[in-house]
Amino acid sequence: MNKNLLLILLITILACNSKKKEITQTIEKPNILLIVVDDQGYADFSPFKTHDTTVSTPNITRLGQTGTVYTQAYVTAPVCSPSRAGIITGKNQFRWDKPASWGPGLPDSVKTIAEYLKEAGYTTARIGKNDLGRNFHKNNVREYPLNHGYDEFLGFSAHAHDYWLNSQNIKDRTPDPYGTSALLGPLMHNMSEKSYDEGYLTDIFTDESIAFLKRKHNKPFFLTLSYNAVHHLIHEVPKKYLDKYNVKEIPNYDPDSLLAYGKHKAGTYSAYYDKYSRVGAIQHEDLRKYYLANLNCLDDNIGRVLNTLKDEKLDKNTLIVFISDNGGSPLTGSNNSPLTGGKYSLWEGGIRVPMAISWPNKVDAGKIETQYVSATDILPTLAKAGGVTITDNEIDGLNLLENTKKDRLLVWKWQKTWAARKGDWKITNAKENHWKSEPSAQYIAPIRNDLTLKLFNIENDPGERIDLASEYPEKVKELETDYKNWCEKNIKK
Repeated sequence: MNKNLLLILLITILACNSKKKEITQTIEKPNILLIVVDDQGYADFSPFKTHDTTVSTPNITRLGQTGTVYTQAYVTAPVCSPSRAGIITGKNQFRWDKPASWGPGLPDSVKTIAEYLKEAGYTTARIGKNDLGRNFHKNNVREYPLNHGYDEFLGFSAHAHDYWLNSQNIKDRTPDPYGTSALLGPLMHNMSEKSYDEGYLTDIFTDESIAFLKRKHNKPFFLTLSYNAVHHLIHEVPKKYLDKYNVKEIPNYDPDSLLAYGKHKAGTYSAYYDKYSRVGAIQHEDLRKYYLANLNCLDDNIGRVLNTLKDEKLDKNTLIVFISDNGGSPLTGSNNSPLTGGKYSLWEGGIRVPMAISWPNKVDAGKIETQYVSATDILPTLAKAGGVTITDNEIDGLNLLENTKKDRLLVWKWQKTWAARKGDWKITNAKENHWKSEPSAQYIAPIRNDLTLKLFNIENDPGERIDLASEYPEKVKELETDYKNWCEKNIKK
């Protein structure tokens, strides 16, 4: 063969191989880590420039430094169950849950991000809290992770779980081990249970997540790491963190020694849970310290996960989303400043949350995004990154990797209250509802606590201190009409 012809052929083959390699690298799907935390205060998010400086969360700060931080991120509800339904479906959950209740559940007809990604070739796992408001503690229902797209699950299906008491022994000794918040005992593990005689729950979820990350993965993975920190019981924290914040250890629940409390019988876990999930047994100053200790521990665990991604050389192609399921609770010592209210209400403090997205060379590092976005945006964003085409025209979210839409309409429905935001303006009949006791000292009370319509310019007044309804009646009418039209079109009859 002619030498020149051989040389041309060799160059052509190398070029083709190079092009093939380039295409392969271009279409390589990222691993995806979705971190959902529980009841974190807006001001307790250290990537925000104006965060509460008593907070110690250097690892959450790392997420902000390597990714984009969203200062106006909204969840779809001010409590965990409906909010988490919105996160995993990309839809306002009151589309199918007309009462806008604590328990929206998950209909067969509504697809989750885990199902989308599993169909696209992802290995899927969920570790931690699973809470869609219905069918708690059951593994044969749609709400259980293995039945909506996850290959593996380790955690609990309820609002909350004791941080220390995760063994079969304590379950056997407890008269009421199965509460929706007052829950203890072994964790659900796929179609069985896993008992832990020792260990702290936040550490356990991290240990299990690290074990998952260290496996040999032949396919991209989607891991949902859903912590129950910093939810009640806020005082349950390893001693080194209690010592750091100078607060005492409070004895764990013991069915043999507990006295009756309120409506609950002696020896019940519900009595213990109620006692320590309100201001009273723990007073204001110490409540904030327990919260900070719990948050510090959570942050250290997130750091362990981030370090593992780096050690396993997974960090360069892992997309990370961090979000709190709702605003900080008025009963734990969280700080939502400058926002009014907190968990349980449609004031900004209940639905505006910490959020960040990190993906090296794909998402701007160190960027602060001030345009308002929604937790429903997470599904279409992750689907696009995973190579999924969504044809469902009822998805409420947008792909954040492409743009953030100005002046989009966001709507909320929570029991008897509702709200809508469009551009700078928000209308709401929000009424506070933290019911258990007086709120903790960090709480900012609303200017008026009734079901009347209130109008705020959120850009100028994020704390909702100036009601402009009487000054701009046409804006009230416009937003009220927008909300009613959306509901008429989208909420199932």
